[in-house]
Amino acid sequence: MIMKKLLVLLVLAVSTSSFSQILEPVKWSTSVERISDTEYKLISKASIEPKWHLYSQDVPEGGPIPTTFAYDVSKGGFKTIDKTIEPEGHTVDDPVFDMKIKFFEDEAIFEQNIEVTGATDVVYGTVEFMVCDDSRCLPPETIDLVFNIPGKSGLQLGNDQPKGIFDPVKWQTSVKKVSDTEYDLLIEATIDDGWHLYSQEVPEDGPIATTFTFDNSAAGFTAIGKTLEPEGHTVDDPVFNMKIKFFENVASFTQKIKLTKDINEVRGTVDFMVCNDERCLAPTTIDLVFPLNSNAVSNIATTDDKATSNIDNVEVNNILYGMDTSDIRLSDVKCANELVSNASEVKKTGKSLWSIFGLGFLGGLLALLTPCVFPMIPLTVSFFTKKSGQSKGSGISKALLYGFFIFAVYVLLSVPFHLLDSVNPDILNEISTNVWLNVLFFAIFLFFAFSFFGYYELTLPSSWTSKTTKGESAGGLIGIFFMALTLAIVSFSCTGPILGSLLAGSLTADGGAWQLTAGMAGFGVSLGLPFALFAMFPNMMNALPKSGGWLNTTKVVLGFLELALAFKFLSNADLVEHWGILKIEPFLIIWIVIFGGLALYLFGKIKFPHDSPIKKLSFTRISFAILVAAFTVYLASGFRVNKDTKTFTPLTLLSGLAPPVGYSFIYPNDCPNNLSCFKDLKSGIEYAKKVNKPIMLDFTGYACVNCRKMEEHVWPLAKIDKYLRNDYVLISLYVDDKKELPEHEQIEVNRVNGGTRKLENYGHKWANFQTQFFQTNSQPYYVLLNSDGTQILNEAVGYTPNEDAYAQFLECGLEVSKSTSK
Repeated sequence: MIMKKLLVLLVLAVSTSSFSQILEPVKWSTSVERISDTEYKLISKASIEPKWHLYSQDVPEGGPIPTTFAYDVSKGGFKTIDKTIEPEGHTVDDPVFDMKIKFFEDEAIFEQNIEVTGATDVVYGTVEFMVCDDSRCLPPETIDLVFNIPGKSGLQLGNDQPKGIFDPVKWQTSVKKVSDTEYDLLIEATIDDGWHLYSQEVPEDGPIATTFTFDNSAAGFTAIGKTLEPEGHTVDDPVFNMKIKFFENVASFTQKIKLTKDINEVRGTVDFMVCNDERCLAPTTIDLVFPLNSNAVSNIATTDDKATSNIDNVEVNNILYGMDTSDIRLSDVKCANELVSNASEVKKTGKSLWSIFGLGFLGGLLALLTPCVFPMIPLTVSFFTKKSGQSKGSGISKALLYGFFIFAVYVLLSVPFHLLDSVNPDILNEISTNVWLNVLFFAIFLFFAFSFFGYYELTLPSSWTSKTTKGESAGGLIGIFFMALTLAIVSFSCTGPILGSLLAGSLTADGGAWQLTAGMAGFGVSLGLPFALFAMFPNMMNALPKSGGWLNTTKVVLGFLELALAFKFLSNADLVEHWGILKIEPFLIIWIVIFGGLALYLFGKIKFPHDSPIKKLSFTRISFAILVAAFTVYLASGFRVNKDTKTFTPLTLLSGLAPPVGYSFIYPNDCPNNLSCFKDLKSGIEYAKKVNKPIMLDFTGYACVNCRKMEEHVWPLAKIDKYLRNDYVLISLYVDDKKELPEHEQIEVNRVNGGTRKLENYGHKWANFQTQFFQTNSQPYYVLLNSDGTQILNEAVGYTPNEDAYAQFLECGLEVSKSTSK
C-alpha cells in the first residue's frame, strides 16, 4: 500500500513541477432546470479535453481524489434532495492503484435536485476534483459554482415555457486570470440545434449583430482590443443578398481587460438575435456578470432573475395598446377547413414548367419571323421534298427528323445547367440573386438590342459553321443532325438575343434548370415544327408571305423589347442594393420613351440601318403602331396618384417588371408589395373599424429572413395578394424597430416567463405585445382579428411558404369574420 501511495505522490510531483505549462483540461459550466414551482435541478457540466480523465464521486480509499460537490445552505432558502447524480462513466481495473476505478472522459454532467424553501434567486456551491492523463496528474482543484434560479412567474405553464416562447440560447460566463491586473472575460453561448446566432460583424441591412457592452461606469478597468469570436460559418445569404457569418451549437467569445483599481466583478450585456429555418426571434438583451475574486462559472438566465414584480399588467397594457389580454378572445365560430398548423411543404411559387414552355414556344415563333430564319423555310423544305432519287415519303421522314433535331439541339443547350444544379441544388438560385449578374444581363440586353437595330451583327465563329457543314456530307441521320446544328449556328444573330432572354428569365425564376429546359424545349418545338409541317403539306407554303422589309421590321421591334427588358434587370439590381437610381419615376419615363420610340418607328417616323424605303404603311403595321401607342399612354397612366394609398397607381401589366410604386422619389411607401399597411396598432384598428374589414396582425422584423421570404415569394402571388389587398387591413409590427418610444411609454413591464424589463423602443413594445397577448416570441407570426381587434378569427400561423395552405388560412379568417359580423 505504501508503494502505491509513493507512486501516486511521484506522479503528482512530476505534474506540479511542470510549471512551464499551465494545464486546464476541464472547463465547468452551470445551468438550472425548473421541475416545479419549488423544485429545481442544478446542472454542473464538465467539458474534458481528450485523453484526460475526471474521477467519480465514489472512489475506494487509497485511490485518486474523488470529485466532490458542496452546496452552501448556510444562508437558507433551499435544501438539497438526495445525492448529486453522476453519469455512467467507465469503470476499469487500474493496475497502479490495484482497484476498480470509475472515471469520465470528454463530458460529464452532474445533477443535484433542490427544493426552494424561501426567497432565494442564487445558489452557490463548489466542486473539488482531480484529473489525470496517461503521463501525469494535476493537483486537486476547487472551483466555485453559481446557479441562477429563474424568476417564478404565475404565467409559467407547468414545467415548460409559456406556449410558443422560444429560448434557444443559454449564456454562461467565467473569468480566466492572465496576470495580477489582466483577465480574460469568457462568454459561452450554447445554441439549440437548428438555430443560428449571428456574428458581431454583419453588413448594414442584414440581421441584428451580436453586440457586447461592458459597464465601466466606475472606471475600474479598461478593455483591451475587441471582443474575440469563433470562426463560425460564412454563407452568401440569398434573402439579404450579402455574406453573413453565424454560429451554431456553441460559440465562445473572449474580452481581455486590464484593471485600473481593485474591483470584485465586471458587469455587461449582450444584445443578440437568433433565427432558424422557419422563424426569427426578436432581439434580446441579457445581463452578464463576471466575478473576479474566484474561478466561479455562472449560468446566465435569459430572463430577469428578480421575483415577480407588482406591476399591474392591465394598466400597462391599456397604456401601451389600448386593450388588455382579457379583451381578446378566440372566436367560437369555426370554418370548414381551418389550417391548424404551419404547412411545412415548400411549393415552388414561380411559373409552371408549362407556362415557361409556352413562353419558349412564343420566342421560337418570333425567331421564325426574323430574316435569319424565315427565308430558310421554303429552301430547306424543297431540299427534302424535291431531292432527286428519293421518294416523297422518304423526304417527309427526313424533314420530320430535321425538325426533331432542331428541337434536340436547343434542349441539349440546357444540359450543363442541370449539371450545375446536381452539384449544388441552390446554385442557380444563388446566381439569380446576385446583383452583378443582373447588371451583366442589363449590359447584354443593351448589346442585343443594338444588334437587332442593325448597327452590328452577332455571329458565332465561322469555323463552327464550316465544321458543321462538313458534317452534313456524312448523310443519313448524322448528316441531318449537322444540318439542324448548322441552322442553329447561322441563325444565331437573330435567335441569340431571344435565347439570352429565355436564359435570363429562367435563371431569375425559382425553377432553375428545369425551367430552362422547358423554355428551350418550347423554343425548339416552335422552330422545328414548321419544317416538318410544310414538308408534309407543301401546299401550305403558298400561304406564307414573301420575304421582304417586314422581316427587318420584326428584328427592330424585338430590339425595342430587348431594350425595355434591359432596364428591368438594372431595376432588380437597384432594388437589392438600394442605390435609389431607378425608382418608379425614372423607370416609367424610360419605358415611355422606349415604347413611344417604337410607336414612331412603326408609323415610319424613325429609320434604322437595314430598313427598306416605306412607300405605304400596311394595315398590320398601322394596327401594331396604334396598339403600341395605346400601351405608351397606359404607361403614362402610372403617374396617376391613388389618393387612398398616397402612391402612384400600380400598373397590372407591369407587375414583376417595374419597381414597386412605393419605391418612389415623390410618394415613397415602405409597405411590402405596395400594400396599404399600418405600423401602429391603434391607428390600424381605428381604420379597420371605419372600413369594416378584418385585421391581419403581421409580427415581423426588418432583419427577419423568413419574413422577407413570405413578403417576396408568397404575398405577391395572385391568390394571396387579392386577400391582403382587398379583404384585410394589414398591421405590420416590427419587433426590431429601434425608433425610441415616447417618454410616457418607456415603462417597466412584466416578462411572461419571469422578471421585468423596461421598454425603450418600438421593437420592445411590439415584442412585448406579441408575448403578452399571444404567448409566442417568434417571427413571422400572423394573427387574424375581427375589425375591432377583439376576436381571434382562427389559429394563428408562422412561416407558411405553401401558397394553398396560406390562402386557406386567409380564406378561413374571412369566412369566420363574415359569419360573426352577421
